[in-house]
Amino acid sequence: MSINWLRFVSPSLKKPPLFHLCHLPPPPPSSSAVIVAMSYDKELAAAKKAASLAARLCQKVQKALLQSDVQSKNDKSPVTVADYGSQALVSFVLQQEFPDNFSLVAEEDSKDLRKDGGQEIVERITKLVNDSLTIDGSYNVTLSTEDVLKAIDNGRSEGGSQGRHWVLDPIDGTKGFLRGDQYAIALALLDGGKVVLGVLACPNLPLTSLSDAGQHSPNNKVGCLFFAVVGGGTYMQPLDGSSAVKVQVSAVENPEEASFFESYEAAHSMHDLSSLIAQKLGVKAPPVRIDSQAKYGALSRGDGAIYLRLPHKGYREKIWDHAAGCIVVSEAGGVVTDAAGQPLDFSKGKYLDLDTGIIVTNQKLMPLLFNAVRKSIQEKASSL
Repeated sequence: MSINWLRFVSPSLKKPPLFHLCHLPPPPPSSSAVIVAMSYDKELAAAKKAASLAARLCQKVQKALLQSDVQSKNDKSPVTVADYGSQALVSFVLQQEFPDNFSLVAEEDSKDLRKDGGQEIVERITKLVNDSLTIDGSYNVTLSTEDVLKAIDNGRSEGGSQGRHWVLDPIDGTKGFLRGDQYAIALALLDGGKVVLGVLACPNLPLTSLSDAGQHSPNNKVGCLFFAVVGGGTYMQPLDGSSAVKVQVSAVENPEEASFFESYEAAHSMHDLSSLIAQKLGVKAPPVRIDSQAKYGALSRGDGAIYLRLPHKGYREKIWDHAAGCIVVSEAGGVVTDAAGQPLDFSKGKYLDLDTGIIVTNQKLMPLLFNAVRKSIQEKASSL
């Protein structure tokens, strides 16, 4: 039986929280279910194509990473030629496929590239994008440097609750990319403020479980594409385009047997708070720390059972860091909420308004995880 929320009474709260998914879970097989799942077929095909092309571009750059490829944003996080190239490529493909009322909410803009000294980098980005389009062969076009800059700047939409908006993180996990570790091209579609489609291209994620292969696959069998449409479940296929398989989150019910993911970067999550939560749950396995929304993909196929993202006070989550991952996990049977048990609201623009952080697990573990999170937060606050 499908469940779209779980209710339980927490002794620390006056009202029991509702645990929603990002959207309704897959309905039982029926004609209406087929209509729901098929209504975004064209969008899904375009999203998979755009993300796959961007992933190949990123793989090419990572193999020959040059020192001149790295810039610095105001927040000191690195931005690479691949980051801009990925956004330009995804933006171009989506606008070609959906020229009317195209709206893209994306992380980057061309401001720094247009400054003095940026011409060489812009030319490298343009060559990468054109090479990718030539190899694909679907579009008989050669883009100028200005075309590429405009494609990047097409990601300036603010999103919101009306109409359709694509949401893109061209390289989620830039620091992981630079280290040669995990990163993802994360693309989602909002329709009326709800996430209805998500694609995660994870070029360095092993095709087999992380529990078997670790983060670095010994046989170089890496490169996963996860995709989900509301009502249609979640699927994974190799980035080379071979057949997809349906995936499900872990069915673990005993927290002692659960493993959990958290952000590699300490700035993105309070590791000490995560440790306290794990201790209260009785989790025995050490945390698996990896970059990017690759965590959502790994969780959707059951590599782990819990993902905790508990950033330091003052950090504001952006919608592109979670939109694609949220639907990928939800359609695989998982639950994604903030630390107060509320669903993530992607309808308010570029930022998510959250209580403390984000918690992700399966439906059986969520009540236990929620209680452990609330008690740990209270303990940490009282000790300050």
